Amino acid sequence: MRVYGYLRASTKDQDANRAKSTLIDFAENLQIRISGWFIENESGAKLNRPELFRLLEMAEPDDAILIEQIDRITRLSESDWQKLKSIIIDNKLKIISMDLPTSYNFAKSTDEFQKRILDAINSMMLDILAATARKDYVDRRRRQSEGVQKAKSLGKYKGRPEDIELQGKIESLLIDGKSYNYIQNMVGCSRHTISKVSKKLKEPWESENTKSNI
Repeated sequence: MRVYGYLRASTKDQDANRAKSTLIDFAENLQIRISGWFIENESGAKLNRPELFRLLEMAEPDDAILIEQIDRITRLSESDWQKLKSIIIDNKLKIISMDLPTSYNFAKSTDEFQKRILDAINSMMLDILAATARKDYVDRRRRQSEGVQKAKSLGKYKGRPEDIELQGKIESLLIDGKSYNYIQNMVGCSRHTISKVSKKLKEPWESENTKSNI
């Protein structure tokens, strides 16, 4: 059995690699070797995720997908979750999740009867955790929307706050001539965030250059 680690963060400003060391330690404790990593910044409420489907295409029967929590692989609606689950089942893949003990007990079991029982329990628990992850996603979006609407009605809505400390680090590295790849690895941010900071750095120069040409 080959095991592939899958890491996901919802937005480009979040670090999808955050849980990598945790999964490595977890796998070592289970004496599982991770054959490769699939990492992406996409919403778990979105079915079409390039890296996840690349993993599904590459994996072979009896291979496993290792995740930190079920919500890393799904915050999907019921219909989309059933589609994804069907692909996983049809390809005879397993999901090993740190928050689902039956998934890694199943991976360690050698008894056929016990495997069948754990497989049935695991399938049921996957559905329960998938439904819980979706409810958490919907509730959080609803609370965010209510908070924004309330702030707007009070004239206090200012949009998403900027991470000044992170921007300062990126600015220093850009001024130092470091590449986007170097900065990504150093501070754990996305290329999109670096691009925004880079644009801000260029604005004063572009403004002065425009004035000198008038």
